[in-house]
Order: sequence, then structure tokens, then C-alpha cells
Amino acid sequence: MSLRNAVQLMCYPNRIGRNLADLGTFIERHLEGAIGGAHILPFYPSNADGGFSPLTHTEVDPAYGDWSDIERLAKDYDICADLTVNHISDQSPEFLDFVKHGYESEYADLFVHVHTFGEISPDDLAKIHIRKEKEPFRDVTFADGSTGQVWCTFTERQIDLNYESDKTYELMEHYIHFLTGKGIKLLRLDAFGYTTKRIGTSCFLVEPEVYRILEWVNETAQHYGAECLPEVHDHTSYQYAIGRRNMHPYGFALPPLVLYSLMAANSVYLKHWLRMCPRNQITVLDTHDGICIPDVEGVLPDQAIQDLIDNIDARSADPILRRSAANIHSVGSIYQLTCTFYDALMQNDDAYIAARAIQFFTPGIPQVYYVGLLAGCNDQELMDETGELRDINRHFYSLEETDEAVQQPVVKRLLTLMRFRSQYPAFDGRFELNYSNSSSVAMAWRHGDYYCHVFVDLNFNTARIRYLDPDNGFSEQTLEC
Repeated sequence: MSLRNAVQLMCYPNRIGRNLADLGTFIERHLEGAIGGAHILPFYPSNADGGFSPLTHTEVDPAYGDWSDIERLAKDYDICADLTVNHISDQSPEFLDFVKHGYESEYADLFVHVHTFGEISPDDLAKIHIRKEKEPFRDVTFADGSTGQVWCTFTERQIDLNYESDKTYELMEHYIHFLTGKGIKLLRLDAFGYTTKRIGTSCFLVEPEVYRILEWVNETAQHYGAECLPEVHDHTSYQYAIGRRNMHPYGFALPPLVLYSLMAANSVYLKHWLRMCPRNQITVLDTHDGICIPDVEGVLPDQAIQDLIDNIDARSADPILRRSAANIHSVGSIYQLTCTFYDALMQNDDAYIAARAIQFFTPGIPQVYYVGLLAGCNDQELMDETGELRDINRHFYSLEETDEAVQQPVVKRLLTLMRFRSQYPAFDGRFELNYSNSSSVAMAWRHGDYYCHVFVDLNFNTARIRYLDPDNGFSEQTLEC
């Protein structure tokens, strides 16, 4: 069954209220008619990286609830869940068995053993795309006192899986079968780009191997009735390659494009991208990660990107940088800007609603991050407490706080816009990019007798929607955003 063409909420299992039951209460209380699905960030038992170091995908962390909470939401909404394809936790049963039995473990082949690559030169190491301030390996001491070394791209607690082994494919199929049996309709493939290990390359998005892995996951998911959303931050051409393979790519270029367009009152680059972006994408303006820069490289000119960075830097935490495995102290260009989207737009309600109007008329299924839904501001206190830069955009809301937040005028306007996007039938039809000057953007959707059109004036941060209303003989109506 295809995904509903409606707004999806992106949220943690425990940051709107305390658990999944509270999340369900919030959705029932405030989001009726506004969403058709929800991406619930990892709700599995995990020991690192904000849930992205799962011990297993077949259990719900008891602190969040149990499978009945997921199944209850899945009855009314399309649920997206993360499938962490690159790694599992060092506290997983499989890795613990490997530590206990060494290379005699039945799970030994699940993991990438560094010694099998032979000598890795400093030049080889310098090419590897890493995500921490050291080489992507970890020493392992086995129960008998002997040692080994495994690949570990992210934290020391997240052990990479070996896609040269049938064991890994068996484990992934087990997880996919289980999750779809619980009503999961969309699998977000976390960190899939790091699954390819070939010395002499970046070991990131190595072609064609990465597509062979992706296509196997997608075919398996489709067999069990689910769709796939591979997650990758890099040049936008990778999203096109994903979209051509019958999977949903992310529209990760959209957040920096929209920010630049509003700040510079210039729609030229946004419209260039709108003409060619994948029509089956999932669009976002904000996520649990920062505002990523690699996704817009080659879409915005370098100077425009630098202007955007300079503009937002004054309102954000320190940016997250790219690093080299050969020199752990070296830094490259900026990888992510850490800031809520509402703060990135200087808490300007009109600009924020104009941004959402652009997102909702852009081809694809839109996701709205929970902090963005509630027009949340930077949580400096949480970031200082945890030391995690991205926590500036990961506030913990009590249900009482959400009840207050939805009363903000900007949130009421956003919910009205979300209900229109989720319910108006024209969005099931054909996208049209209409003529507009370089300081505005005009888009429309048409499906049979249904038609809607948005005009966004970037100079004045206004968005005006016209649509044909079937309840009034398909006469033209106006929705002032």
C-alpha cells in the first residue's frame, strides 16, 4: 500500500511528553487532520548516539512503552521507523557473543574485521570519510585475552556490519520482516552510505556497491509491504540516483535553498532545483540533525552558501565540521549548522510560514520536525548540559508545554497550512512551477477539477494560496497564510 500523500510528523519517542503513549495523546489532541503519518526516531533499546546504536530492532525500549503503542499509532497513521543498516550496538547479543567466542562465534562474520584488508597506508586512511575524531576502527579484547580490530564509523559503541557476509543480509531481512509485521510502512535507512568498505576509496557511497546493497534492502522491504527512505547527506545527485531506483530520496537541498531565498529575496536557485528535483522525495526544513551544507553544494553558488552560513552563524551553536582520518585535528568545510529553523529565520512568523508554504507545495511528501511544528527556539541549556551541539534543536517538551506552544499564533497558522496540504486533493495530481520574478516563487497543483496555487513574495515574506472549493461549486477561494 502506498504512503498517504499527507504531512508527516518527525519526532522522538520521548520528547513530546515522556513516552509513546504521551506522543499518541498529543497527536490525538492537536493534529487531527493535519498529518497522515509520523516518523518516530529510534525507539529501540540503545546505548549511544541518541538511539542510533540499537541493541536490536525487535524490541521497544521499555522507557518509551511497548509494541502496542506503535501498533496503535500505525492503525491511523503511516509510521516511518529507522532501520540502522550500517551498524549495531556493542551491547547487542550478536556482538557480545563475538566478544565471548572470538572468531569462532556464529556472528563473527557480521562484523568488518580490519586485519582482512592488510596494510592500510596513511594515504588510504586520509581518503576515508569518517564521523569521529579518530580512525574508524576499534580494538576488541576477547574473553580469552586475545585481541582483534573491527570497523566502527561512528561512536565506539556502534559496530559496523559486514555486507560481504550472508549473515548481515539474514539479520536485515529478519528486522524488516519483524518491523513490517508491526505496521511499519516506511523504513528510513540510516547511515547506509557507510556500508561500503573498499580501501583506496572514501568508503562512503562507493559505487556501484552501495546501490546493490540499497536495491536488495528495497526489494526485501517491498516484499514485506514497506517502502524505503535512504538517508544520506552529500551532493544532490545522490538523491536523484536514489529516486530513480524506486525509493524515496530526501529533499535535503530544500532547507538551505529556502533559507537563502528568503534572506536574499532571490528565488532563482530555488526554482532551478524545483524544475528537476525528484517527484517522489520526502521534503524537510528541519530534522534532528543540523541544517546540512553538502546537500546544497553545486545547487547554490559557493558565495551564496558562505553568505547563508555567515547569516545563520550568529544565531546558531558552533557548526559541525568534516574531519580527516589521517589527522584527527584537521578540519574541512562545514558539515551542519546547528540551529532551530525558527531561530534561523530570526523568529519571524511571516518568513517561517512562507518557508512552510514553499515546502508544502514542493513535490514530495513533507515532514515537519516536532520542534519546528511548535516554533521552538534554540535550547542552549540542553546543549550545554549534554555537550551535543545538535541538542540545541532537540528540546524535551512536556505535554503541558505542547498545550501552550500550539496556542502561539504562528503554530495555529502552521496547523491550518498543514491541514490544507494533508487534505486538499490537488496534491495527488501534477505539480506546476508558474512564472514569477526573481524575488518571488509561484507553484501550483492540479488534479481533475481540483486546483491550488501559492504565490510567495520573498521581499515581504507573504504567502497567498488560491484554490477551487468543491463545496462552493469549485469557485475560487483564498487561504491567507
